[in-house]
Amino acid sequence: MAILSSLRRRSAVTSAAAVVGAAAIGVCLAVSSASAGTLSGSLYRDPSSAVIRWVAANPGDSRAAVIRDKIASQPQARWFANFNPSTVQSEVSGFIGAANAAQQIPVLAVYEITNRDCGGASAGGAPDLNQYQTWVSNFARGLGNQTVIIILETDSLALTTCLSSGELNARNQAISTATRTIKSGNPNAKVYLDGGHSTWNSAGETANRLRAAGVQYADGFFTNVSNFNSTSNEANFGRNVISSLNGMGLSGKRQVIDTSRNGGASGDWCGDDNTDRRIGPYPTTNTGDANIDAYLWVKPPGEADGCRFTAGSFQPDLAFSLANGAPNPPTTAPPTTAPPTTAPPTTAPPTTAPPTTAPPTTAPPTTAPPTTPPPTGNGCSASVAVNQWNGGFTASVTVSAGSASINGWTVTITLPGGAAITGVWSAQASGASGTVRFTNVSYNGQVGAGQSTNFGFQGTGTGPAAAICASA
Repeated sequence: MAILSSLRRRSAVTSAAAVVGAAAIGVCLAVSSASAGTLSGSLYRDPSSAVIRWVAANPGDSRAAVIRDKIASQPQARWFANFNPSTVQSEVSGFIGAANAAQQIPVLAVYEITNRDCGGASAGGAPDLNQYQTWVSNFARGLGNQTVIIILETDSLALTTCLSSGELNARNQAISTATRTIKSGNPNAKVYLDGGHSTWNSAGETANRLRAAGVQYADGFFTNVSNFNSTSNEANFGRNVISSLNGMGLSGKRQVIDTSRNGGASGDWCGDDNTDRRIGPYPTTNTGDANIDAYLWVKPPGEADGCRFTAGSFQPDLAFSLANGAPNPPTTAPPTTAPPTTAPPTTAPPTTAPPTTAPPTTAPPTTAPPTTPPPTGNGCSASVAVNQWNGGFTASVTVSAGSASINGWTVTITLPGGAAITGVWSAQASGASGTVRFTNVSYNGQVGAGQSTNFGFQGTGTGPAAAICASA
């Protein structure tokens, strides 16, 4: 999935305040002017995040200054991903209380839906939807009454290929109920639902899924969590989603964009082995765009996707690669409250990283852009981009329509000897080795003229080099 990156529940020590605070790098991005959207105010920087703990513990490391100044200084989301109904209220309350004391807006990423990530690398969540609602109710009781931002269930709407129609209906109802429960617990909570990202499902399909999951009760949707798509592409995608929602009579919805890793190249899902990634726009509610409430760092920069390192683990090399060469953050005032000296809540965040391009939560890898050009005539074409690592691969396939729309497609791929498919998303596969045929699922069979859709798969061995598409 896109996992969300896991935030390590850290125990902040006074040295963290000294290392980061003494650097005079404003702990969070202060915003003095009103946002173009519905949010206005400074975002809260969690003083016990994994990156702050690393900086505090490694003051002499040659990478520390860059990581401190460009990542540790910035507000990031805290993930709530452990099924802990008996303690979640107190954990949320403690986090919210610290943010309220600082008069800043906290960002909470809820990642608890049953069958999350369709059983992929970020599998987990509540055992069933009844228990999920119990957890959400307890979560909502800790939210206080001041403005908070809730990123509700990454990948829950963009990645649904493992669900039957009945299970999908139940999930949509669960998310709709969760939204209303959170709003009831704190009427000032800003709740955003899963909008995937600009290279996943179409804007129209995304709007349909948001409507089915009760976006009418939410403030809008989020995109690009754990992904690398540019801010401009995500903003264009968001405008199209909003236009589709407006056409459904669901006006007034806005977007938030994860910009934690989208300041460099884009294309593949996994960031563990990339050196061409950079942090994107610094977190702020002052976007200057009436459709966009905030740029957020939902996926904490420097936390692994799970391809090379344990998903969710903080890796200083990754953090340094993202930050080195990136512009300095705006100058801001130092934090209004000192970091805690006691250990924060024990809830551990997800163990894997949320998908950033094709749906799998196992970290779709980085690869070269598709090698086949889009079609110039009727019918369809397919291109495949493979991220290869020792012993396995992830493939992202783009299916493009020519000058006429298509209603149904089949993609044929011949795998090298010894290769085998272990997982598929956004398509149905016939076979697991040799020549494999992939057919569309219900929501991505119709592709407009000149448009495209995506599916993907992962496997063992060596990934394929080519794909052949036939329209129905």
